[in-house]
Amino acid sequence: MIAITGATGHLGRLTVQALLARGVPASDLVALVRDPAKAADLAAQGVQVRHADYHQPDTLRTALQGVQRLLLISSNDFNDRVGQHRHVIQAARDAGVTLLAYTSILNADTTPMLLAGDHQATETLIRESGLPFVFLRNGWYIENYTDSLAQTLAQGGMIGSAGEGRLTPAARQDYAEAAAAVLSTAGHEGQAYELGGDQALTLSDLAADISRVSGQPVTYTNMPVDEYTRTLMGFGLPEGTATVFADADAGIERGDLATNSGDLRRLIARPSTPAADVIRAALGAQ
Repeated sequence: MIAITGATGHLGRLTVQALLARGVPASDLVALVRDPAKAADLAAQGVQVRHADYHQPDTLRTALQGVQRLLLISSNDFNDRVGQHRHVIQAARDAGVTLLAYTSILNADTTPMLLAGDHQATETLIRESGLPFVFLRNGWYIENYTDSLAQTLAQGGMIGSAGEGRLTPAARQDYAEAAAAVLSTAGHEGQAYELGGDQALTLSDLAADISRVSGQPVTYTNMPVDEYTRTLMGFGLPEGTATVFADADAGIERGDLATNSGDLRRLIARPSTPAADVIRAALGAQ
C-alpha cells in the first residue's frame, strides 16, 4: 500500500494520478488529507481517503496503518514545518513503513538558502529515524512563475534578484512522475535524487519565453536583494516571507537551484517538460 500526504494539493493530486497511470491499483493507494471532503474525486476513483493532519499525531498513526510506502510532501504551513514533519516520521516508524520518500530541495547538502533549512533538518530527522528513505530533492517549479502569469503579462515584466544565474526548473507533472516512479519500483533506498529540468534558464530567458509564447512583450528587471525584499513587502508580503523569497533569488544567482544530474530525466524516462509548454498550458487555462 502506498500513501501520499497532502494528496489534495497540486503535487499530491498529480502524484496519485501518475501512480494510477503506472498501473498501481487505486485500492492500493491511500490519500492522506486534512479534509476528506476535498478528496471526493479521488475516492470516486477507488483511492482510499484517510484523515491525516500534520498537527495531530493521533490522526497520522491511524492513517498509516498498513502502509508500506509513504510520500511525505513537505508542509506548506511554515509554522514549525520541522515539527510537523517529525510527527509524520514518528508515525511512519511506528506503523512499520518500509520506505519513506520526502520532497526536499535541490542541492540540500550544500545550499545556504534560508528556504532549505527546514528541508535539511527534516532530512536529518529521517536519517536518524532508521527508516529506509529516499530524498526527492525537487528544484524550482516552472509554475512558480506561470501561476502569476496574468499579472506578469499585465505588468509586462518580471522582477527579482537572480541576476544572470541559471536554474533548471521543471513542471509539477515531472516531479509527480518522478515520485510515482520511486514509489512504485524497487532499488531507491538510500538515494538522494537531485531533480531538475533539462533546460538551464536565467530569469531573463524565462521572460523571453513568456514573451515569445504569449506574443506580448515581457522583460526581466534585476534588483539588489534588499530592494527586492522591500518591493515584495510593498506587495503585502510579511517581512519574513519576503526575505525568504529574495534570498531564494540570491540562491539562483549562486547556482543553488541548478543541476545537471539527469536524475529527473532518468526517473521519468523522458525529457523534462520545456518551460514554453508549461507557459502555453497556463495561457490556455486563463
